[in-house]
Amino acid sequence: MEMIANYHNHTWRCHHADGTEREYVENAIATGIKILGFSDHTPQVYPDGFVCPVKMEPKDLEGYVDTILDLKWEYKDDIDIRLGLEVEYLYTLWEPLLRLLEPYPIEYMILGQHYLGNGVNAPFCGARSDSVQRLRNYCKQTQEALETGKFLYFAHPDVIWYTGPTEIYEEEMTALCRYCKEIEIPLEINLLGVREDRNYPCEQFWKIAARVGNTVIYGADAHHADHVYSPDVIAKADRFAERCGIPRDRIVDVLDF
Repeated sequence: MEMIANYHNHTWRCHHADGTEREYVENAIATGIKILGFSDHTPQVYPDGFVCPVKMEPKDLEGYVDTILDLKWEYKDDIDIRLGLEVEYLYTLWEPLLRLLEPYPIEYMILGQHYLGNGVNAPFCGARSDSVQRLRNYCKQTQEALETGKFLYFAHPDVIWYTGPTEIYEEEMTALCRYCKEIEIPLEINLLGVREDRNYPCEQFWKIAARVGNTVIYGADAHHADHVYSPDVIAKADRFAERCGIPRDRIVDVLDF
């Protein structure tokens, strides 16, 4: 399928992406993207000086916002640029985060839950584990995040790498997918995971989403300018979605907000 809008793109500020924001914009224009959303990993106000090595830091937020807003104005006749963030819902840090973001004109947030609890020294959700409690904690924490009403969509909802009994995964993820359908939150098939053959997208999860009837969106999760749009990766994602039983008309592109 053709990709008109891509809301999931990072910048060098998260310490694991490269290229300039301008390169992302120029590549998006060259490949026919009409809407480009920057959603870098949000800074968090961690206690005791903790620094997460895969997120921008609070001191970088103003520069991030100013850069995207400047490009938004400069390229207004060529592409619709949106200012967003990929956000984790971390229990003790949620209110401090909202206070940090309040002065800035953030247009949207996508939920990308990489860590649980308050995120400090927590294991990555994408690390292999057979812990039932960890799976249940993931489903509980992400549902509580979505209950805030702050998120445009749910990025890589299947990032949790659970290797325990499949019937427990089926039960927990069915409940999560049903909730997402109830509140009309799209679920993202993550194109970085497709590109790199990660544990996500997870076929079992997406077969559940197909049965539940969730709305689906593709997100590039671009960490390099040339990953903003890749026809080969999208074709691979199309084949995956078809294999999971997701109808083409349930895959949306442009979101209203």
